[in-house]
Amino acid sequence: MKVYTIVGGVNGVGKSSLTGVLKAERTDLGFIIDVDYISKIDKINNIAAGRKAIKMIDDFLLKGISFTQETTLSGRGVINTISKAKANGYTINLFYIGLDSCDESISRVENRVRKGGHHISKTDIIRRYHNRFNTLVKVLPFCDKVIFYDNENKFDNIAEYLNGEIILKSNTKVDWLDKLSERLSQSY
Repeated sequence: MKVYTIVGGVNGVGKSSLTGVLKAERTDLGFIIDVDYISKIDKINNIAAGRKAIKMIDDFLLKGISFTQETTLSGRGVINTISKAKANGYTINLFYIGLDSCDESISRVENRVRKGGHHISKTDIIRRYHNRFNTLVKVLPFCDKVIFYDNENKFDNIAEYLNGEIILKSNTKVDWLDKLSERLSQSY
């Protein structure tokens, strides 16, 4: 089975950390495409690493190889990749991570930079945070499996998306999930 796995969420939510957790739990992740890792290993900027990641994705789709992509879901790239993957018979899994606060995303990115990680401008983080549901709402109907995680303190599996509905898996009150539910109800 060919699987395209998306680990999504805005900057600073813990996509790479969740990918590490998923690697220990799952056998269907295939090759993991992480632009930040490509940039660091190849000693290139994130734009060049992003271009390399796109070439890798296109190659995997052409060859029917399972892969995982970490993404903020901003832009049209993910929609294009999902469309190609669906046309090529891939199963699409989405593991989405959220936070209730844009300030928390900014703080986590600043902390990552202090530890030697890559920088993302506050302007980009704020824009992506406020637009975070735009692509997510478009992506959800194409996914075969969607699991939502809240990462305020630890990865808490809070919900799944099935048949157009968010099914709660936790009693934890999560504001961003409520906002997503409201947004979904407006979309249909």
